[in-house]
Parts: sequence; C-alpha cells; structure tokens
Amino acid sequence: MSGSEVRVVTFGCRLNAYESEVIRARAVEDGVTDAVVFNTCAVTGEAVRQARQAIRKARRENPGARLIVTGCAAQIEPGTFAAMPEVDLVLGNADKARPGVLSPQAEGPRVRVNDIMSVRETAGHLIAGVRDRARAYVEVQNGCDHRCTFCVIPFGRGNSRSVPAGEVVEQVRRLVAEGCREVVLTGVDVTSWGADLPGAPTLGQLTGRILRLVPDLPRLRLSSIDAAEIDPDLMALLAGEPRLMPHLHLSLQAGDDMILKRMKRRHSRTDALKLIADVRAVRPDVAFGADLIAGFPTETEAMFRNTLDLVDEAGLAFLHVFPYSPRPGTPAARMPPVARAEVRDRAARLRAAGEAALAGHLGAQVGREVRGLVERPGLARAEDFSEIAFTGDVPAGEIATFRIAGQDGRRLLAAPTPRIMAGQPLEVRHD
Repeated sequence: MSGSEVRVVTFGCRLNAYESEVIRARAVEDGVTDAVVFNTCAVTGEAVRQARQAIRKARRENPGARLIVTGCAAQIEPGTFAAMPEVDLVLGNADKARPGVLSPQAEGPRVRVNDIMSVRETAGHLIAGVRDRARAYVEVQNGCDHRCTFCVIPFGRGNSRSVPAGEVVEQVRRLVAEGCREVVLTGVDVTSWGADLPGAPTLGQLTGRILRLVPDLPRLRLSSIDAAEIDPDLMALLAGEPRLMPHLHLSLQAGDDMILKRMKRRHSRTDALKLIADVRAVRPDVAFGADLIAGFPTETEAMFRNTLDLVDEAGLAFLHVFPYSPRPGTPAARMPPVARAEVRDRAARLRAAGEAALAGHLGAQVGREVRGLVERPGLARAEDFSEIAFTGDVPAGEIATFRIAGQDGRRLLAAPTPRIMAGQPLEVRHD
C-alpha cells in the first residue's frame, strides 16, 4: 500500500459494500492517508475471526498505517477489537462515515461506539448514492425491528429507521442528472421502509414516487426484501411499470414451516409460495432470488428436503446459500445443532440445486432479445438480473439490446452487435 492510499476492506453483506464506498469517498474528502479501514460483519463468529485475521495481516504488511475497525462486528463486540494492539481506532456503525471522524486529528477516545438502539434517524452521511460506472445505490433504510433467532444484525444496525421520501427522490434526481441509468434501493430491511415515518408510507409508495417524480430514470431496482409481504402499491407497480426491474431477491431462509417457526420468521412456506405466485400473475417475466440457510439447528433430513424442494417449486433462479453457523448470544446457538459435516453436505446440495435452477432460467432466454445495462466491457446485466457476456464495443453505463445465442450455466451469451437503446423501456412482457 502506498503512503497516500486509503484502503477499505469489506466483510459481509452488499449493504456493507455500498457503505464502504461512502467511507472511501469520505476518507478522500477528509484528506485521510496511509490508513486501512475494516468494515466488519457480525453474521457469524467466522466472520469476526476472518476480520481479526485480516487486521493482523494488514499490520504485518503495513507497519506504519493507521488501522481503523468499524461495521457490525465493531458495534457488537468493540472490546474484541479494542483488545487487539494492531488496532488504532474502533468506530460504531452510526459514526462509520461521519465527516472528519477518520482523521488522525479528530479528537475522541480510541473506542467510539454508541448505543445503536438509541439512534432514531438514518445516518445522513450514508444516504448519498454510491455510483459505479453502470448504476447507483441509494440507502433508504437501516436497522431491523425483527428478532430472528439466528441473527445479531439488529444489535449491530439498531432498530429500523427510514430516510424520508423527499430526500430519497432528491438524491435519485441528482444521480440521474449525473447520467445514472439504474438506481438500486438498498437497506437492511427495505420492506419495512416508512413504518417509522409520519403516516407510515409504504415501500410501494416510495417506489411510485421516485418513478413519477424522476421520469428520466430508465431503471429502478430493489435489493433484498422480506418474504412476508409486498404492499399493494408495489404489486401494482410490478404489474404496470416497466422501469421497475422484474427481479426480486427474497429473504426466505428456509422452506420448512417448523424451521421457519424456530427461526422466528414472519412467513410460512405457503405464504412464500403465494407471494411468488401473486407476483408472477402480474409480472410473468419476473425472476426470483432467495437467501437460504442449510443445517439450521434441529433440521432433519425431511425438513431440509422441504427447503431443497422449494427451489423448484418456487422457480427460484438465483440462490445465496449459507451453511448455518452459530452466533454466540442468539437463541439459535442454544438449540440442538446439526452435525457440521451434515451442514456442509446440505449446503452443497442446495448450491447444486441453485446451479441447476440458474442454468434452466438462462436456457429459457436463448433466442430472445434481452435488454441489458453494460457494467463493464463485455458484461451487461439483464433486467431480470441475469449476466450477459457479449462481444463488441459498448461503453459501461449504456443500455443495449442483445440477442441471446446461448448460455454457459452462469451467464447468457449474446450474439455479436448489440443495439444501444435510446428510447423508452420496453413494455412489461406478459407472454
């Protein structure tokens, strides 16, 4: 690492990745140099172990650099990182990108972690959209009011709190004026957006307001949402608004009712299947992804089969599979565990089912014309979130139409000569 570089090492979820970009930009604005920031994850004990390992390695490789630890693990276990002699500063989630806080000249103790449950507003310094060359991410919500038995994230992120709609719309408007073609609304529990705001507006109302007030935005996408509900306004937009992308990633976690109950999830297997069927009824081209946990405590082979069968029954295309790992302090960690070898085997079987499901989803696109947003040379992202590999010189950030000639099990393979689109989005397909 050069003496002037600020490096941000990210662990865990996509929201952490987006926030790391905000941290990096803030460090540059504040003139921070020769520092490594670790944006940690607390989902599992393994995630904490990996962060500690990375910190020790960074100190060996960068003896003069300032090492700063933040993120969910720092919020939940500040003492763990304060006890490490390699660490110069421990920051809680509420302060991770606050102006000036990363500067060596900033006054304050070595450990700056507040009571996250006392935070009532979404941190304004994290609202600003994070852009790459193709799209922008806007954090509209943070925290979570639910208490799933396997999860410590509410204790790292705090209770659910929403960004007011007007601020979100203004941020999206600025991003579009800068040339952004796609915006992704992100948060910890995006479906809960608005519950803490006056009048309790819904995510569907926020989405509709963005699309109505920013007519030049070509594509709006939602990040992971709770499988417990899709509000009526959001369902109506999925049915009739082509600028809302036909891709939903659901936090399902399991496909067995007893396991869902022991996880303290808010939906049943039937609920999840009904929600998916209802969305498909109004938007047949929608693609679904899902988070699934393999080997949750007390899970029998029959219970696991219910989760495995859900992949085909629900027509899932994109899976994020997590082998269960106990998190100290959670109710699930005190439940009778599944043998680790069995956990690994079930996770492998789920991943294999996910690979087969993705290949089937991609195969159904062969021969069609598909619109994609170019992310980098030779790679675009379809409206349904499928990757498109292509040849030809189309710059990042352009939306083009590709004729799909094949697929390789991971992505679509486009025929040569994509057409760059200059007009309005295609209408919602109901074939």
